[in-house]
Amino acid sequence: MARPEASAPDAVLACGEVRTRLLPTRQALDIRSAAQFLALRADERVLLSERPALYARSPETLTGVDCPLPSANGSRVRAVGTVAARAALTEGRVLQTSAYFRLPSTGPDQRRPWGHYLVRPGVVEPFGKLLPEAIAEGVLGGGRPGDLDVGLIADGLLTRLLRHPLLDQRPPLRSRPTRLRWAALPAAPGAGPSLERFTLAEDDLRTVRLRVPPAIPPDRIAGLCDDLALHDWLLTTVVHLLDGVRFGAPEPSARPRPGDDRPAAVLALRPAVDHLLHLWMPRARVASELAPLWDTLERQPGFTRQWQALVQRIRDQLTLHAIPALYREAELTP
Repeated sequence: MARPEASAPDAVLACGEVRTRLLPTRQALDIRSAAQFLALRADERVLLSERPALYARSPETLTGVDCPLPSANGSRVRAVGTVAARAALTEGRVLQTSAYFRLPSTGPDQRRPWGHYLVRPGVVEPFGKLLPEAIAEGVLGGGRPGDLDVGLIADGLLTRLLRHPLLDQRPPLRSRPTRLRWAALPAAPGAGPSLERFTLAEDDLRTVRLRVPPAIPPDRIAGLCDDLALHDWLLTTVVHLLDGVRFGAPEPSARPRPGDDRPAAVLALRPAVDHLLHLWMPRARVASELAPLWDTLERQPGFTRQWQALVQRIRDQLTLHAIPALYREAELTP
């Protein structure tokens, strides 16, 4: 059952943050277990899909907020409302939690009862003069202590899910969680959506600045950013997996020597084949009006080009390590 949503002024800014990590369980969750895992609310069902890949998304939860907005120019604009949060599971293996809100240019002159805000899910209303550019840069920069921090809300949902009894806390490979923080300002009248900036801000933080027509709902923008975060995490994880692995196949006639780390290299690469390589499906779940924004990332830095190079490197190395074993097997055959 959908929540009623009262009318609100057009948004001049939408912001959010995504947490992405490997699900800490030895075996990927099947679709029935995924539905159980993401059942955050009794009154709404988990969204399930098996095409083009297994995907499950929780219903949204709301968190009430009453605090200053982050701002790059140091202004202190108080805002009250609700932040929407949700979780998604891709192929029963990669977990994402995201939180987001939209911000109208004006709000009530005084604070209203919570009922006013609850019927406007995901809307945070400001008091005082609002400068969308300054707020967008403030959000992307992380703000100050006490400012609205959607990342904390996404992180809180993640922590809640990681305590679920379905998880055995035995992930099949080592990986690092990532954060993607985004802000979407209105596009110029008549202009389409554009991706103005994608930045690797820190080891685990990425920031995205967008321009989007006001008519596009913020949950679709959040869906685009979830997709960007998923594929950035895949790239990051495979790069780190390859880092430090000693490559180079010996001559076929060479016998294994003490310290030969060929089995270790194979063991290091196999989890990528088993759990990650089949997950690469950019824009599979992105709204059609936002899907072209992927073209920007395909040109520079070239997400899919880099992914294909990594996948080919892994497959080449596994093939090279298999050749000596085939030679030895041939020698032993009478």
